[in-house]
Amino acid sequence: MKVIQASDYQEMSQKAAKYVIKNVRRQPDIILGLATGSTPKGLYKQLIADHSQNGTTYEHVSSINLDEYIGLPAHDPNSYHSFMDEQLFQHINIQPHNRHLPNGETDRIEQECMHYEALIDAKGIDLQILGIGENGHIGFNEPGTSFASQTHVTTLSESTRQANARFFDSIHSVPKQAITMGIASIMKSRKILLLASGPKKANAIRRLLDGDIKESFPASILNHHPHVILLADNEALSAAIGKEDNDD
Repeated sequence: MKVIQASDYQEMSQKAAKYVIKNVRRQPDIILGLATGSTPKGLYKQLIADHSQNGTTYEHVSSINLDEYIGLPAHDPNSYHSFMDEQLFQHINIQPHNRHLPNGETDRIEQECMHYEALIDAKGIDLQILGIGENGHIGFNEPGTSFASQTHVTTLSESTRQANARFFDSIHSVPKQAITMGIASIMKSRKILLLASGPKKANAIRRLLDGDIKESFPASILNHHPHVILLADNEALSAAIGKEDNDD
């Protein structure tokens, strides 16, 4: 795992965008695995600015998102469909038919999981963007999720629901389940860019870099992936041992 240190969230986002843009320009039909939440917002803002100012095109790019809440319509402002539209898709020229997110509204959830995994296998993710939860979750794969898991329904931990409650009217409005790529699904990606910012992520990053691989800490499996870049700011790296500072 290569570690790249940034001074703060802004620099982390800028470095992440530089890396993503380089890959998009190198491979115009790249398949991007995308994440939601607070961490990638700065990255997406940088991608939008670059698209507007420098004309980087996403016309032939495809995207496959990590997850979606169960029970929220795509048009719900708290759905990840809405998040991606607002934070990225409507500001760049990625084609609607190339944007893929799980369908959290379907009443055939198991079939949707199988369909989504088949999509991942058929397309192949070239570059997966990830965040990391305070409890080590990646996607919505909570502690204890099997490393062999594929796209599945997950019940969100109380800590994850509390962390996401700031996006809702109250904790009671936060869905209790989601469809998520499994850990094995994520590990199929050719490259992974893991982003972490702020002091609340420091303990998780310390545990990740300690290298102790356990299902009780889902992100630890990333130590087995052949091409992972951890891009984290000073606060997120503050508890870690053996930090590196490598630009890419």
